[in-house]
Amino acid sequence: MAATDRASNDRAGKLLAMEARQQAELPREPGWQFEPKWDGFRCLAIRDGNKVEMLSRSGKTLARYFPDMVESLKGLKPKRFILDGELAIPVGKILSFDALQLRLHPAASRVNKLAAEAFCAALGEAPALRLSPATDSRAEAERWLKRAGGGELDGVIAKRLDEPYRAGERAMIKVKSLRTADCVVGGFRYATNSRLVGSLLLGLFNEEGKLDHVGFTSGISNAQRPALTAKVEGLKGGPGFTGDAPGGPSRWSTERSAQWEPLKLKLVAEVQYDHASSNRFRHGTKFVRWRPDKRPRDCTFEQLRQEARPSRLFGTKKGEP
Repeated sequence: MAATDRASNDRAGKLLAMEARQQAELPREPGWQFEPKWDGFRCLAIRDGNKVEMLSRSGKTLARYFPDMVESLKGLKPKRFILDGELAIPVGKILSFDALQLRLHPAASRVNKLAAEAFCAALGEAPALRLSPATDSRAEAERWLKRAGGGELDGVIAKRLDEPYRAGERAMIKVKSLRTADCVVGGFRYATNSRLVGSLLLGLFNEEGKLDHVGFTSGISNAQRPALTAKVEGLKGGPGFTGDAPGGPSRWSTERSAQWEPLKLKLVAEVQYDHASSNRFRHGTKFVRWRPDKRPRDCTFEQLRQEARPSRLFGTKKGEP
């Protein structure tokens, strides 16, 4: 967490968090501090006397969804402050983004129930508010980065030690760990208002031998679409996803975006991803190449093994692995 200055942070009545620009590698010159980029909700926590507000990066309130954190913030000695931090919920040995999303429920009774469950689960464990580990050692930050992408760390953040908090500016650097996985193409979606492929739907086989949907790749150039469309249309009519299939319409997707075409399980694609949690790619993936040498049945969840453990970072001294 980082304290911010209210006067410099309040622009036109809106609180703005300091942002980060993405780079391929961590800075090498001296004068930088490195911190884990946690897998959670970015949050500005504001206290003014007995009033506590929690704002998302988009400026929407989070306080009503996390009443337990509001009480923890009220328990701090300072009566006026702004903290920039990350909301995260540990489930077992990982941080669960799904558990965070469950909190965003319209019913107060549901929110309070989840908050009570979180409080009971945390009894005897670490305090609700923790300072994130930090180091000025690039080698240590590189070790964190190698463990990122498996359900806890989303990467590493770099901040200048000689600069103030620059609200609303991309003054930090974020570096994510990019990995690849070989996935079965279990289906596809047509592009909007088109009979050409818009995205490929990716799957991995679970322990029961069923193909679960894990994400998509849509970075297809216009020049590639006709040939790719012919390729996948020749495989239509297969079983597609025999385990968890792509979901139906929701508040995030429309009926049109939920439609997809199942395929025979013949194609294996190597894709690049930055983060996986709850057996899904968090974001869209980048197509790397076809893998005709790989048997579809060999594409399993073993590739997405979770490796990082938050306790390994919180439980160490500065600069230790």
